[in-house]
Amino acid sequence: MVNLIHNDAMGKLVLRLTVAILMLFHGVAKITHPGSLEFIGNSLTGIGIPSAVAYGVYVGEVIAPLMVLIGFHTRLGGLIIVVNMIFAILLAHPGDIFSLTKHGGWALELQGFYLFGGLAIALLGSGKFAVKPD
Repeated sequence: MVNLIHNDAMGKLVLRLTVAILMLFHGVAKITHPGSLEFIGNSLTGIGIPSAVAYGVYVGEVIAPLMVLIGFHTRLGGLIIVVNMIFAILLAHPGDIFSLTKHGGWALELQGFYLFGGLAIALLGSGKFAVKPD
């Protein structure tokens, strides 16, 4: 009998689905509002990186979450999400890294969730409920 409370495979699935689905909302928003890519491109140009690198956001917020969601090269998808979030934090929120909200929470809670959720996925892998379990 499967113990649902102590089940590593189910835990990995819940983590994968949560991070992937929530990140996909951001990717879909960027697809439906392509003007946000201009902001990212300008931010990159401001630090000496070609604006074309902004298209990488589609990899980090659409392709990687889909990889994680279905469990196909899950660890790689998690690492891509980590890199995506490092760029997002450094480009859009560099002054908030050590900041708290007026309610005492970390100013980058959402970004931190994606960063560390992606890292956990990269370290844990897919579990058995995946297209390509690792």
